[in-house]
Amino acid sequence: MHLDLIRTLPEFDALAGEWNELLANSASHVPFLRHEYLRAWQRTLGGGEWPSGELAIVTARQDGALAGVAPLFSTLNRDGEPALMLLGSVEISDYLDLMASPERLPAFVDELLGFLDGPQAPAWRVLDLYNLLDSSPTILALERAAVSRGWRVARQDLQHCPYIPLPGDWEQYLAAQVDKKQRHEIRRKMRRIEEGGLPVRWYMAADESTLDAEMDDFLRLMAYDPEKARFLTDVMRTQMRTAVHAAFRAGWLQLAFIEIGGKKAAAYLNFDYDNVIWVYNSGLDFEFREWSPGWVLLGHLLQWANEAKRTRFDFMRGDEDYKYRFGAIDRRIIRLKVER
Repeated sequence: MHLDLIRTLPEFDALAGEWNELLANSASHVPFLRHEYLRAWQRTLGGGEWPSGELAIVTARQDGALAGVAPLFSTLNRDGEPALMLLGSVEISDYLDLMASPERLPAFVDELLGFLDGPQAPAWRVLDLYNLLDSSPTILALERAAVSRGWRVARQDLQHCPYIPLPGDWEQYLAAQVDKKQRHEIRRKMRRIEEGGLPVRWYMAADESTLDAEMDDFLRLMAYDPEKARFLTDVMRTQMRTAVHAAFRAGWLQLAFIEIGGKKAAAYLNFDYDNVIWVYNSGLDFEFREWSPGWVLLGHLLQWANEAKRTRFDFMRGDEDYKYRFGAIDRRIIRLKVER
């Protein structure tokens, strides 16, 4: 493999087509590694999470074709150490990874560490990789390659990331994956809101000309939660809008609302990508709490996902109780820290 270092935005932009094609065949195929998502992230450095950061992307080519990407940037990590970290780190990108096909990944990882130990690499003390799924083959490949060089490796468990495998049939899902009490509760809440006497509808945003107005409503619903309101700084709002437009144009945005009496009561911002629904964020108007609009909208989205033959409903980070009530299976993300 021939490895190169990408430091400029024009070089990064030029990779877009090859990048996404490689991702589609990579061991970790997640929306947060799409070129358009990471380009949006880079514009604000994660909504202002990082005060500074420089591109340090390492690409590998085999016979001229892109065979591996380490989507890195250089910064001071949370411990104040000169670090190479994954673009997208940490707070707003649930899953991150290196990019290579399963069969090429071990060789790419070994070549990558050799490259990063050479004179062409930017200065760094730690390779600090957050939000790797615990099932990622990158973890074992990096541990083996680092240990073989006599480097130190530390693995840290981070957040829970529950998900629901979907059978492709709503009733089958409820019968097989949700316990009897919760199954009854889901059906009761969906029926009660329909019989409540107010007009109710749910829909997905489908017109980019109205997307900014829809995002205004979504951000308003998010901000009813005091913790989310603090999270939504001006630069974070800009970051979210940029990412949403990028996902819409690429065809993998799912922004869904439920209205009660003509007023938006709850919303989900998801990604509909690679036959999976990735639940990114949500909002709720507490005025309608008695109708459980968040639960009801989630039920509609799960029903839609089954009927549309999506294979998984991924709640991503967070171990909130309602996720498990809907039948989610647990897993985790990890942080892998490599030191020379």
